[in-house]
Amino acid sequence: MSARPHTTGYRGDRLWLAAMVHRVSGVLLAAFLPLHFLVLGLALEGEAQLDGFLHWTKSPLVKFAETGLVLLLAIHLLGGIRLLVIENMPWREGQKRMATLAAAAAVGIAGIFLIALL
Repeated sequence: MSARPHTTGYRGDRLWLAAMVHRVSGVLLAAFLPLHFLVLGLALEGEAQLDGFLHWTKSPLVKFAETGLVLLLAIHLLGGIRLLVIENMPWREGQKRMATLAAAAAVGIAGIFLIALL
């Protein structure tokens, strides 16, 4: 019995790329959670600790990082919706276009957030 050759021709396709971006955004969001819990812990330790941290968050670098976080959240949310549509609705020809539009929407959401910060 001959084995079917392993192919990776699907890589680089927009839907494959959308799936990978969704997975990577999930991993990055999970990596952010310990930092979030650390800040919550600062709030429990006392007002001075939290105030010091909140003062640091006003720096432009932190604002830029917050924009990245919003971008990750938007990408992951839209990727999850894409998965729900794929798994629960019939296939449509325009799904690649919809994945591209979802990526553009995520960037737009992060852009709006960044503009609001400035």
